[in-house]
Amino acid sequence: MKIILITGGAGFIGSHLAKKLLDAGNKIICLDNFYTGRMENIAGFLKNKNFKLLKRDVAKPLAIKADEIYNLACPASPRRYRQNPVKTIKTSVFGALNMLALAKKNKARILQASTSEVYGDPLEHPQKETYWGNVNPIGVRSCYDEGKRLAETLCMDYWRQYKTEIRIVRIFNTYGPNMNPDDGRVVSNFIAQALRGKDITIYGGGSQTRSFQYIDDLTEGMIRMMKQDEFIGPVNLGNPNEFTVKELADKVLKMIPESKSKIVYTSLPEDDPRKRKPDISLAKEKLGWEPKIELEEGLGKTIEYFKGKL
Repeated sequence: MKIILITGGAGFIGSHLAKKLLDAGNKIICLDNFYTGRMENIAGFLKNKNFKLLKRDVAKPLAIKADEIYNLACPASPRRYRQNPVKTIKTSVFGALNMLALAKKNKARILQASTSEVYGDPLEHPQKETYWGNVNPIGVRSCYDEGKRLAETLCMDYWRQYKTEIRIVRIFNTYGPNMNPDDGRVVSNFIAQALRGKDITIYGGGSQTRSFQYIDDLTEGMIRMMKQDEFIGPVNLGNPNEFTVKELADKVLKMIPESKSKIVYTSLPEDDPRKRKPDISLAKEKLGWEPKIELEEGLGKTIEYFKGKL
């Protein structure tokens, strides 16, 4: 039985990962300060003898035993990370430093959850891992984008200097149950607005593109990456099927026919990327991984979850 630490374990992705790893017979330590994590996401695990909750901030040093570390802690929606940008960048940078130090001490393997935002508003399409990105270092999104880029730098330096066993995944837009309906991300926004009968707000003209990955596909890719003995990444984990934001809104309304919502348009946020699509050739080659769940199937599951919550 492995002891696996998941930072941000009460969050959307962390809670799904915790369930999958618990089901596989591991002992899970969930670290979360509940800035964006939610107790309801992990309520079903609290009586499991192999699940332990630590209510604390990843930006503070930690001394525990762990065989593997998944470092997921960081607010991921623009609405939340812009509420406290200094806290966001501290979470990314100090959190990475603390978890890397813990991995080094325990001789543990650590997987860093990075993001497609390291590519910024990309000039390369689709985005390969070799692309260095087009990121504004002083913009309103920089606390998240640059924080994640620096976390990758720290991982690589720990690997080069201390031979720490690091793994880096770059996560593209992911959705599914356990999302917070009010976190401001596009899928949760559209579904919540449609179910509440409110106007569906599209930023800009809706022609900007995104690639939407269902949560089960992501967690499978992360676990496969953690098991790699030679390949350290970074590797893109995302669904290469590309949709405009307007197409997503239309799909949501079609799947919630009882909704009285209308689509309205508002100004585009600063530094909002125009295109986002992963090249997953490396994930196919190194992990034998590619997403299986199409957008309509995943949206159906997510809509049913939101109906139960709203």
